[in-house]
Amino acid sequence: MQGLRGLAWLLALQSAGELLARGLALPFPGPVVGMVLLLAALHWPLVREPVAECAEFLLSHLSLLFIPVGVGVMTHLALLSQYGGRMLVVIVLSTWTGLAVTALVLYHLGPVTEADDV
Repeated sequence: MQGLRGLAWLLALQSAGELLARGLALPFPGPVVGMVLLLAALHWPLVREPVAECAEFLLSHLSLLFIPVGVGVMTHLALLSQYGGRMLVVIVLSTWTGLAVTALVLYHLGPVTEADDV
């Protein structure tokens, strides 16, 4: 029952984020706004505990979520053979760009010392 409450919280916060994003014409997608709302809501045990149980359930069944992607790839093999090389280049470049930006941000933030943890 706790897991269903967690799922309800996730869906409610995503819906609230979608409403805020569309209603205020924000430049961010609704699910991103919903994740920010979730981050704020996780400070309360009323939200944190059910969401934690729901997250454990979803993570334990994560492999099932890849089945639709695999089926989609198999049904579009012609597109994959036509654009596969370009997609591979884009995926590799975007991954390396993301890693480089993350490394630069962490480098410029400086080393974390024990005094910073407190």
